[in-house]
Amino acid sequence: MSSNVVKRASPADEVTAVDAPELRVFVMALFFIFGGITSLNDVIIPKLKELFSLDHMQAMLVQSAFFAAYFTISLPGAALVRRLGYMRGAVAGLALMMLGCLLFVPVSASPRFGLFLAALFVLASGVTVVQVVANPLISLLGPPQTAHSRLTFAQAFNALGTTVFPFFGAIIMLGRLAHESATQLSGPALDAYRAAETQAVARSYLGLAAALAIIAGAVWLHRDRLKGERHDAASVFSGFDLLKRARFAFGTAAIFLYVGAEVAIGSLIVLYLEQSHVLGLDQQSAGKLIPLYWGGALIGRFIGSAVLRLTSPGKALAFNALGAMALILISANATGALAGYSLLAIGLMNSIMFPTIFSLASEGLGTRAAEGSGILCVAIVGGAVIPPLTGRIADLSGSLSVALALPALCYAIIAAFGFFARRPAAA
Repeated sequence: MSSNVVKRASPADEVTAVDAPELRVFVMALFFIFGGITSLNDVIIPKLKELFSLDHMQAMLVQSAFFAAYFTISLPGAALVRRLGYMRGAVAGLALMMLGCLLFVPVSASPRFGLFLAALFVLASGVTVVQVVANPLISLLGPPQTAHSRLTFAQAFNALGTTVFPFFGAIIMLGRLAHESATQLSGPALDAYRAAETQAVARSYLGLAAALAIIAGAVWLHRDRLKGERHDAASVFSGFDLLKRARFAFGTAAIFLYVGAEVAIGSLIVLYLEQSHVLGLDQQSAGKLIPLYWGGALIGRFIGSAVLRLTSPGKALAFNALGAMALILISANATGALAGYSLLAIGLMNSIMFPTIFSLASEGLGTRAAEGSGILCVAIVGGAVIPPLTGRIADLSGSLSVALALPALCYAIIAAFGFFARRPAAA
């Protein structure tokens, strides 16, 4: 079965749109699965913090290990996609994700914090390759005029994964922490406790490996669907010259800051809601509220996919970034339910940010879209940098509320990018 390829030319680039609507189902599945896996870090962080008696900054190294993969793998991943094509590249990424999930089995048998970080890095390497594929591919599967809306709609499935996974992850992984604590144990008893607790983590990731195998098989069956696909020949590092374009460079910085802010807040939710002056919840109960944060992004993306057809994406981005700053200000200066739920409501403001920044930065790249996607995915390393810095501020100040000032600064710069990119890119 061959795809119907429609070509559109601009003075600078030739852009190819692919008439293969059924492939959107596979792309939505990719967004769902890598979104869900990424959000499980919000559950693992309090788990490992307790098991290995970590401070806030050390616990945030979970995100550093995961998002460091974007820095190291995005460019080789983009080169791999150019060589194999989108569909085969997706299968390669899914296979690497499966390997990362399976590594949790031997790691749980001899639990060491460093080994968990290594397994997360391998898993995130596969996620990175899949994301390098998914973002430009969904833009390719339809008219370029509606790329902002289509990518936002696809990101809604990413948000669906981030909403569903933490709820069940909290039930499976955090259930026993209320009954015993690593701080009360030592020697063989501590080792046995850690091994027993990490078995729940291993079982969760084994289930994910099975699901990934099914998705990889389905994508492989459609590996030749994009017969008209083509990519510019380029070296691994050639995409860096795109940073000479002011719009793309500013967008790359905005991706770095957005992912860092979103991940930092998500990582702190359990610890923040546990505080007596906020909601005073136990870890499992607080973990079950993580879906409200990611669920806000889910709802906002479905709404945003319609709104972005009617208004300037740049203005919408600036509005949401300013809204996130306002919610941080409210949460940091309030107590009780207002403090807790205003923090969770930031997810609604986050909803359109990643896809809108991505598509605004990518405007005008044409056949260099895969290279641009690789660079933008490198910028996702913000998730490895901003969270531990936020944790360090919390450790030094003794206040998670004070630490939220760093994500607020990130949102301020994102608002500036939205205003800067409020007009379409010049051809």
